[in-house]
Amino acid sequence: MLEAALIEKCADPSLDLNVVQEFVHAVGNGDPLAVTVKVGGKMILVEKAATPEEALAITRRYVGRAIVRVGVTSYPAHLGDRSGMDLSPVIFDACDNLRLGTTMFAKVMRVVAAWYGRNASSEALPYVLADSIYAWISGEFEGKDVFQAEDPGGLAGPQAVLLHEKTNIDEPPMPSGDEDQPRDITSADMRVDLSGIGSPTPSVPVR
Repeated sequence: MLEAALIEKCADPSLDLNVVQEFVHAVGNGDPLAVTVKVGGKMILVEKAATPEEALAITRRYVGRAIVRVGVTSYPAHLGDRSGMDLSPVIFDACDNLRLGTTMFAKVMRVVAAWYGRNASSEALPYVLADSIYAWISGEFEGKDVFQAEDPGGLAGPQAVLLHEKTNIDEPPMPSGDEDQPRDITSADMRVDLSGIGSPTPSVPVR
C-alpha cells in the first residue's frame, strides 16, 4: 500500500485522497516496477523486473501486441507510442506513475460521472467510483475505450456530485403555493424612494 505522504505529494489534486487510496488499492499492488501483460483476456507470466530499465525492456517487448499495465497504478502503457519506444523508465517511478495514473483516472471518473448525469446525488458516489475502477481495469465503459474517450471536463465524479448538491442547497427555495394568492399591497415593504418625484405618474389599468 502506498504511503499517504506519497499520495498527497504526487496524486492528481482534483481527486480526494480517499478516492486515490481506493483506486491504487484496487488496481495495483504497490510495486513501482510491476508489469502485467494480458493477451485475449489471459494473463501472461513475465519475469519480475529488478530495475526500471528491466521493467521498460519487458514493457517494450509486449506493447502493441498485448495489453500492458505498469507501475503502482497499472497505467496502460499503450497510451504512449504503440511501439513502446517513446516509453521511459520514468513511468516506473512511484511518484510519476501515480501522477500519470491519477490524472487519467480523474478523466475516467468524469466520463463515468457524466453518464450518471448532473442530477446524481451522493448516494451515487459509490457506484461512480466502482464503475470508474472497473472501467480502468477493463479499459472500457459503455462499450467504448475509456482511455481514448473525450474528456467531458469539469470535476471528477465525487467532487462533481457533491458540488451539484451544494449548489442545490444554495439555490433559493421554490415559490410556495402562497405565492399565487393576492397580496395586500399596503403591507409591502417600500423598495424605491419616491420622495423625489414631483408629479404622480399616470396609473396603468390592471388587466
